[in-house]
This record gives sequence, structure tokens and C-alpha cells, in this order.
Amino acid sequence: MEVEVKLRLPDSASHQKLSDLLSPFHAKTLFQENVFFDGANAELSSKLAVLRLRFYDENSRCVLSLKAKPAIAAGVSRVEEHEEPFDPALGRACVAEPWRLLAVDSSEIMKRVRGEYGVGEGSGLVCLGGFRNVRAVYDWEGLKLELDETRFDFGTNYELECESLSPESDKELLERFLEKNGIRFRYSDVSKFEIFLRRKLPE
Repeated sequence: MEVEVKLRLPDSASHQKLSDLLSPFHAKTLFQENVFFDGANAELSSKLAVLRLRFYDENSRCVLSLKAKPAIAAGVSRVEEHEEPFDPALGRACVAEPWRLLAVDSSEIMKRVRGEYGVGEGSGLVCLGGFRNVRAVYDWEGLKLELDETRFDFGTNYELECESLSPESDKELLERFLEKNGIRFRYSDVSKFEIFLRRKLPE
């Protein structure tokens, strides 16, 4: 189970201000490209499952993930997540020809997709497209913070995330820090994938 605190920032100015405040704690910046797949008959999305290939720094690294049973409330997200490293060249081939992903027998995730969700039984896999994300990672107050600038083709979303074992106390710590520094925020109430599907930024 992945548990994260997710706080949405209203605009680029707030994102820049927070980036400046956190700059002494900067660890790395990741350039991510997220590409999503579903069964031709929506076998995954109809059961609130998300199949994703994530490419890092163009093609330097790739990760295949399956997320299921998501729940988000008051800025705390909980979701079952299964991840596997994936060959970037094969990943690109799967984006171009999604049937190749279904044919990867060595993947435990794809075994679940075929067995648990029934993708491939008379229907194939389709690529839904995706979005790019610039993620700045910071080591702050014993937490790993991720400041995201997510670029959809219909706008840009800004969000602060923190994977947490104590989400309520960590959320309070982040809220105090943001409020002290005059940075407006709201609790995130939808995932990036949901924003992508709706093709509309949160209000």
C-alpha cells in the first residue's frame, strides 16, 4: 500500500516560491514521461486499476506499474501499487504497439493484468497516451518531498507530495510550513491520472 500526502498548489508562482524555499534541501530532479494503458473494453479502468509505463530522463530508465483500489481524502492518498523495472527500448516499442506489452511473459504485473483483470481474452490492450512531469526531490525534516510540475496538453498542474508512514502528522507539518511562508494550497482530491482522463485541471 502506497500512502502519500498530496497538496495542490494554485499556480506557477506558488510552485516557484516553494522551490526557492526548499532549494537548500534539493536532492535531485527527475524528468518523467507517463504513458497509460487499458484493455480494449476498459477492463482495468472499470475496476479502478491503472497500468502505466514511466520513462525517466527520456530513455535512461523505465518502470512498469499497476495501481489498484485507490482512495484519496483530505489530501491523503492510499493505493495498492506493484512496480517492476522495465527495459526502456521494449517500453517504447510497447507504446507504439501495445500488444507487445501483453506478450511479456516474464512480468508478474502483466500476469495479473491477463489473469486478474482478463485483458487479452478476446480483446487487446490500448495505449491511452499520457503526460510529462518534472519532479524535484528534497530531503526535508526527515521527509522526502516531491514537488511536481505536471504538463498536460490542456494545462499545467502543481503539487507537493510526500510518501508517508504517518500521513496525518506529516500533513500537519507541511501545512504549517506552507502557511508560515504564505504559500496557498488545497488538498488534492483527484489523481494525476484522473485529471488526464477528465482533460480538465482541478478548480
